[in-house]
Amino acid sequence: MNVIIDTSVWIDYFKQGEQTSIVDVLIDENLITTNDIILAELVPFLRVKKQKKLIRLLYKIRKLPLKTDWDEIIEFQVKCIRKGINGVGIPDLIIAQNSKHHQCKLYSLDKHFRLLNEVVDVDLFD
Repeated sequence: MNVIIDTSVWIDYFKQGEQTSIVDVLIDENLITTNDIILAELVPFLRVKKQKKLIRLLYKIRKLPLKTDWDEIIEFQVKCIRKGINGVGIPDLIIAQNSKHHQCKLYSLDKHFRLLNEVVDVDLFD
């Protein structure tokens, strides 16, 4: 089992929040993965905060390639709109698609993924 750790979980982890012990276990068991979108969300802030060591560690995590299927992303959005789920951003849709394509669990604190899971079968990590 591989687990994509979403930006929301990383932020909680960096603040030593409630998810810290769970993320520690996933790290210790070498189960975590990331992708370029998550890195693009995290790294700029870390650069501003001069967290070079943390950035280096993030870049050592196994990175899943992104192969965005835009037709599928559009279909995800159509399903969301039909279900009345608004506000799911394109980055979240791509992360969900990346998780599905690589058959990984997705660990997120973002409510958009729970809503998205109502219309697109995303394997969420609990």
